[in-house]
Amino acid sequence: MKAYVYGPDGARISDVAQPKPEGTQVLVRVRACGLNRADTGMRKGHAHGAAGGVGTVLGMEWAGEVAELGPDAKGVKIGDRIMGSGGAAFAEYTLADHGRLFRAPSNMNFEEAATLPVALATMHNAVVTIGGVQPGQAVLIQGASSGVGLMAMQIAKLKGARLVIGSSTDAYRRGRLKEYGADLAVDSSDPKWVDAVLEATGGEGVDLIVDQVSGKVANQNLAATKILGRIVNVGRLGGTHADFNFDLHAARRISYVGVTFRTRTIAEVRAIFEEVRKDIWGAVEARKLQLPIDKVYAFDQIDQAFEHMEANKHLGKIVVTLP
Repeated sequence: MKAYVYGPDGARISDVAQPKPEGTQVLVRVRACGLNRADTGMRKGHAHGAAGGVGTVLGMEWAGEVAELGPDAKGVKIGDRIMGSGGAAFAEYTLADHGRLFRAPSNMNFEEAATLPVALATMHNAVVTIGGVQPGQAVLIQGASSGVGLMAMQIAKLKGARLVIGSSTDAYRRGRLKEYGADLAVDSSDPKWVDAVLEATGGEGVDLIVDQVSGKVANQNLAATKILGRIVNVGRLGGTHADFNFDLHAARRISYVGVTFRTRTIAEVRAIFEEVRKDIWGAVEARKLQLPIDKVYAFDQIDQAFEHMEANKHLGKIVVTLP
């Protein structure tokens, strides 16, 4: 089968053996894939948790059809339309654990379905399970114009947040955040963005920040969070190291939690997917939670898709389709 593989000379479409499902695995005939920021690093040879390096089939999000079941796989049957996340997505066939997939709603095509699994799982966990958002609260999403950021704002609104603030350093994308749930959009590269957040919250700060940036905004986040507020760190687009004001952190008694899928067990991931199904799946089927598709590429144009992502001018998801 054809797959997008990282090799000694970089990533390229290559012929590899078709995988065989074992245990609780499902073999998926992939029809569309969503690109994610982590894919850009792995395409350059960087590790993402335990994954990466020479011989790695890249990609982590897909939609397609069940082609074969492992002996212990349950909940789906051959031919079902599904979407999910996991490694080796950029291929004609991939494997997925039966607990790490969703049924693709009948009112979505494969391209639309491929945009959702990572965003839904990541941001329901960050905003609801870990972030504990409650009706009437104020929420700030750092890096809100990414696919997961747009989803985070929508989930916060769905759960009753009174005020949703999104950040983006790009003026065009910042201007479109209100289409996806933002009541206020701020530029996190502007030193005065904290003042805007405090003004919007009556001087108190927000109840919850979901931070995909970290790095240089870490101390500003502390200043923008209310006493007994919460910060959930899901990314490091602003760098992996930075100064941190421990005194302000302690004075505001902020709960600061880091989350990632890279160190989670399959049992933990299954639980996250189950929470999405139980809590917000009706909103997904009703298309109240959806992401814009910025551009669609054919599989043989996958390098161009990555170039488009690395240009950092897109809003929403970039999708690659397979025949």
